[in-house]
Amino acid sequence: MSLLDVAAAAGIHALSVPTPFAVGRVNCYLIEDEPLTLIDTGPNSGKSLDELEQALAAHGHSIEELGLIVITHQHMDHLGLVEILARRSGADVAALDLLEPYLADFRSSVIADDEFSQRIMRRHGIPADLATVLGAVGAAFRAFGSRADVTRPLRDGDSLSLTDRTLQALHRPGHSPSDTVFWDPEREILIAGDHLLGHISSNPLVSRPLQRDRGDGSRPRALITYMDSMLATRELPAKLVLPGHGAPITDLRGLIDERLRLHRRRARKILGILRPRPMTAYEIALEMWGNVAVTQAYLTLSEVLGHLDLLLRDELVRERDDNGISVFEAVA
Repeated sequence: MSLLDVAAAAGIHALSVPTPFAVGRVNCYLIEDEPLTLIDTGPNSGKSLDELEQALAAHGHSIEELGLIVITHQHMDHLGLVEILARRSGADVAALDLLEPYLADFRSSVIADDEFSQRIMRRHGIPADLATVLGAVGAAFRAFGSRADVTRPLRDGDSLSLTDRTLQALHRPGHSPSDTVFWDPEREILIAGDHLLGHISSNPLVSRPLQRDRGDGSRPRALITYMDSMLATRELPAKLVLPGHGAPITDLRGLIDERLRLHRRRARKILGILRPRPMTAYEIALEMWGNVAVTQAYLTLSEVLGHLDLLLRDELVRERDDNGISVFEAVA
């Protein structure tokens, strides 16, 4: 029996939906329970909607039968169809309470996200022309997202009670500020969104804090937050993890331990790059990966900044201002 068969025996079916993004297809999860529940929706595109409808039909269901739509986090490949699905089905929409105002005015939220990203890019050495191109790419992608009225806001630790199961909502920020995983303690199954992926490490993106989590104005330490979230997830006795992309995971603790080792190794590599001379985060990214695709530039910058935050925390690196640009140098 395959791992997806194990999930299906528990009434959970993976519905693979196409996306226009480099990550590829996204896993939505249909839970055959009362109410009929869909976790994540795929992006707002005709192709994604068509394939989602076909996948539902293959299990004997339609969009109109949905009673509950659950959103794991704020990224467009996971929530883009939510407004269409909720309107057609009349389903409740459940999401982290911090996402309620974000999704209610999605357009303003993603514009504010883009403005935040522009400030981060310019602060950390990405040339103005490249930052402008990245801003245009971000604006083009907005159409794949969607607003939503969250009718069932969830706080960390809240339960979603279906007829035959209870799912505990656990806030696990890092990949995004709103990452939420759903834990079924009876079946020992974790529906993880992008918090954990088996085939690639989740990008801890430097993201604008959510409305009620503004912080003190300093740069969000996304990787440190993500590592803390992984350590919390590591305590769950999960036998099966259903991720937002790729195949199911069975060795939760082994995967998390490997991810933590990866981040420590990468931090040491960045420290070695900095030993000869001070550099900006963008210069470090170029040293590590060379010229990358324009759409990946902010991902690589976030990756570098996350590992620099580890080095700053351990007092192995210091950050100084050089005419509005952050420069990092190794501590002798």
